[in-house]
Amino acid sequence: MRWARLLGAATGLAIAEAAADADRPLLVIARDPRAAESLRDEVAFFAGADLPVNSFPDLETLPYDGFSAHPDITSARLRALAALPRARRGVWVAAVDTLLQRLPPRSYIDARSLSVHVDEELDVAALRARLTAAGYAAVTQVAAHGEFAVRGSLIDVFPMGSDAPYRIDLLDQNIDSIRLFDPETQRSFEKLAKIDLLPARETPLDPDAIREFRRRYRTRFVGDLGEQPVYRDVSRAIAAAGVEYYLPLFFERTAVIFEYLPPEAILIDVDEACASAGTVWSNIGARHEQLRHDLLRPILDPGELYQNPEEFAGGLARWPLVHTHSAEPPPQTPGPLQVFKSAQPTRVAVDVRAEEPAAALAAHLDTTPSRVLLVAESAGRRELLLDLLHARGLRPLAFESFAAFAHATTPLGIMVSTASPGLRLEEPALEILTEAQMFGDRARQERRRRRAERDPAKILKELSDLRAGAPVVHETYGVGRYRGLQTMDVAGQLGEFLVLTYADGDTLYVPVHALHLISRYTGAPAETAPLHKLGGEQWQKARRKAAQRIRDVAAELLDLYSRRAARVGTVIAAPEADYRAFQSGFPFEETADQAAAINEVLADLKSAKPMDRVICGDVGFGKTEVALRAAFVAVQAGKQVVVLVPTTLLAQQHFTTFTDRFADWPVRVESLSRFRTNKEASAVLAGITAGSVDVVIATQRLLQGKVRFKDLGLIIVDEEHRFGVRDKEKLKALRAEVDVLTLTATPIPRTLNMAMGGLRDLSLITTPPAERLAVKTFVMEWNESMVREAFLREIRRGGQIYYVHNSIETIEKTAQA
Repeated sequence: MRWARLLGAATGLAIAEAAADADRPLLVIARDPRAAESLRDEVAFFAGADLPVNSFPDLETLPYDGFSAHPDITSARLRALAALPRARRGVWVAAVDTLLQRLPPRSYIDARSLSVHVDEELDVAALRARLTAAGYAAVTQVAAHGEFAVRGSLIDVFPMGSDAPYRIDLLDQNIDSIRLFDPETQRSFEKLAKIDLLPARETPLDPDAIREFRRRYRTRFVGDLGEQPVYRDVSRAIAAAGVEYYLPLFFERTAVIFEYLPPEAILIDVDEACASAGTVWSNIGARHEQLRHDLLRPILDPGELYQNPEEFAGGLARWPLVHTHSAEPPPQTPGPLQVFKSAQPTRVAVDVRAEEPAAALAAHLDTTPSRVLLVAESAGRRELLLDLLHARGLRPLAFESFAAFAHATTPLGIMVSTASPGLRLEEPALEILTEAQMFGDRARQERRRRRAERDPAKILKELSDLRAGAPVVHETYGVGRYRGLQTMDVAGQLGEFLVLTYADGDTLYVPVHALHLISRYTGAPAETAPLHKLGGEQWQKARRKAAQRIRDVAAELLDLYSRRAARVGTVIAAPEADYRAFQSGFPFEETADQAAAINEVLADLKSAKPMDRVICGDVGFGKTEVALRAAFVAVQAGKQVVVLVPTTLLAQQHFTTFTDRFADWPVRVESLSRFRTNKEASAVLAGITAGSVDVVIATQRLLQGKVRFKDLGLIIVDEEHRFGVRDKEKLKALRAEVDVLTLTATPIPRTLNMAMGGLRDLSLITTPPAERLAVKTFVMEWNESMVREAFLREIRRGGQIYYVHNSIETIEKTAQA
């Protein structure tokens, strides 16, 4: 069977409709893991709420990798393997290379799975032993997949395949209750009657499995086994990194994906994805050839870990198989053919800078015979679209899902979805327009290259840091050039001295025990560093001038903070109901630190004392939400808010975030950066003066001109350390007049010192969000193959890579390499 002419997202729609009509499960095969993820999102977009759409995820590691999959990936894979044999309907999406992998036998999943239910008698010791045999780790507090804890009559367990951990409460020997609980707060909530516990990994680590692994390992590989990390770790019941690539050593025989499929399943090959099995197999062979000579990490043959293309094709032949095509196949192609009446999605340009931004969109909506559904990526982008359409007299009806729109008769609808499935059907006449079709790449502003700023070196700590000819600063004598080390006899004692040359050829010998007096010069380029003259007054004058500047800064700070202390600030507060409504729009659960920081900021705003608070937290810890809450309260009190950022990119990011969060409120958010034309900037400045602009996201451009605010109440400064000296001077002047909130991940020493000294208040956000993954850091000698593997691993999972290079002169050559 072949489906043809599936353009745009028509493939996802066809699969969703076929799955809804069929009383059997569908396994959809995509070309690679990224395509599989995108297709899963498309199918889920079109499917109704009652149709399960799942994925069988890739390990996100390279063949024969020395890393294991993340526990969340293992959890999703085990959930799919446990559910697939019993599935009666629904969709599973997987990539070709994922389906080629050999798997643990079904008997392993079944034997190590366990169901428990309320009122069942439970032997705690037996459960502990069974969980341990299934690979679960005993801990004091459960926080991640594959962990369990026993505390008296309470048993906490986070099963693989579950979205949340469970708490089993015993009464004597019987299960009194089973509840879900929050791993962060450890508080239980929803009651359940029954739960299923899956094994913790795809490879067993019980004594029998370890014994079989050791026996098979010794028959395959030679050498000093005690020095081979995988053998050593598994022998100690430790899940070695990359142990998945030794799967056949744990079992008498492995399985393939076809053994997990129910007999009535249907397979769908999307755009001839199965034909890429040969390419995948070749890549696996190349990896094997590259790594097979490693004596410390011997590897298995490709055929033991993967199906070859012939075996995979033989497995496919045993199932009903549908091939999908974006174009119509050649006439001589065998088998039944169904041609769908879809067309290439329409590109309708919306230019927000034009005088009539939605003119082309409105014209298209007026002339198309199709019903049209507009899909915005966020609530804020939806409001932007609605504003543009309202200006043209068009009022689309809001929908929660595609299914709701499909069952309605409304000619024009709009919804919010992160999936972007552009679609145009000729029969029925229906069209989906996404942001990508309307705004193009506007929302994905290309990152511009920046010149690397000079990073002042740390104070010299080792002699090896010095190079002959490098300028250095002596605390007493000023700037000279280091010429090397020289051994000298002084009063009969041999000693090492640093040789420094100064202006007019003067030479200074500094004993190594006085090295603390020398620091690296960080002024002009090293070649043109101005040298001081020994015995001259220039260096002493420079030191006196610096000391005077320090006294001036101290006096300035004293004046600034005395004026702030004497000034009576405006009490800023928002109606409680409005604030709660805005708070409910935060899609995540607040961490304890984040909630404390928010409460401290709100208390500062309500106080008569002007706020000057620093919010310090790592990237992604929720500082922006603190700023959003403060901005909301200020705007609700009739005040204007300025958010100052150091870069245009950050301004665009904050503008999008603020627009999204304020989408349902009568708040005008504007941005002011070099991306705005002079005409647009003038309009924003006029709005600031008139008071029609409530929140402005701006770079230092706002500080460079004379801006008049109608009623400025709050300044939010993000990444203060990246502003220039003149900009900081302007900020200091503003700080004396209004409430100031500073956000930073790396506070500058002066800011931190003021916070620790009590001149500025400090709130720390040290708790990461629940879904934030740990960052793994590896320090090693340069190894080109390791860098290449890291790149390939990240590209394979669809991620991003930032490569930091240490030389401007060779950065282009490195990028091309």
